[in-house]
Amino acid sequence: MPYLEQAGFDSATLIRTFDLRYDLISALVERQCPETHTFHFPCGECIVTLDDVALQLGLPIDGSPVTGVTAFTEPDALCYQLLGDSPNDDESNFTGLKFTWLKVKFGQLLANATERELMCAARTYITHIIGGVLMPDSNNNKVHIIYIPLLANLTNVCSYSWGSAVLAVMYRELCQTAKPSVVDMGRCLILLQSWALYRMPFLASVTHQPYVYPLINRWSTYPGIGRSYIVSIYRLTIEQHAGEGIGNCSYDTLVCLRSFSNVVH
Repeated sequence: MPYLEQAGFDSATLIRTFDLRYDLISALVERQCPETHTFHFPCGECIVTLDDVALQLGLPIDGSPVTGVTAFTEPDALCYQLLGDSPNDDESNFTGLKFTWLKVKFGQLLANATERELMCAARTYITHIIGGVLMPDSNNNKVHIIYIPLLANLTNVCSYSWGSAVLAVMYRELCQTAKPSVVDMGRCLILLQSWALYRMPFLASVTHQPYVYPLINRWSTYPGIGRSYIVSIYRLTIEQHAGEGIGNCSYDTLVCLRSFSNVVH
């Protein structure tokens, strides 16, 4: 759909989900320091950066901040105007859209759809990607309507730094998860896991997976990451091997891969 490319979400639509290794993520979160927003390893400190977000997810990292209001007086009207429909929620001032409703809406697109219907479907699909893949909460069943006004003009969507937003909410979630009372973690865990596997390949029992773009898709095809381990094994593995240094190889070669991918598409 050309509107997805126009909005700068064409690469993000290629993201394929894969199994999350929660024990691996737990072993990483245990090493996170809220004061510095970094992971502490035997070799030093390390963290996910904007470059990682750009290559792993294919999102723009330059541009205006992703901001907006959190409360709307007429959410129904907003949804009708930009998504072409409203969920008719029992609450008059609802703030979230269920993923099941969003899937039905962009799945009903007809071959002879009008330009407005195509644009509404594109906004609905992008909204689903934002809430379901890029910035999901721990419940992972709804997406906040705060993002919908930012999609009004699809040509301007790419002017926002969506990559910065994904990274910011992940940093905040990591800080929250460091609290003893917090047991669940949301946000873009596939980014955190893929980053860890790229920087610390010893965490994956399969290391010959081909590089693709976005990089995160490297782990979505068989055999994927390979064997899974319990958290104590991941802790021990990190302690034993991270002292040799965290992978700090350049993304330059992979930038060429992204450029080639853009030409192909």
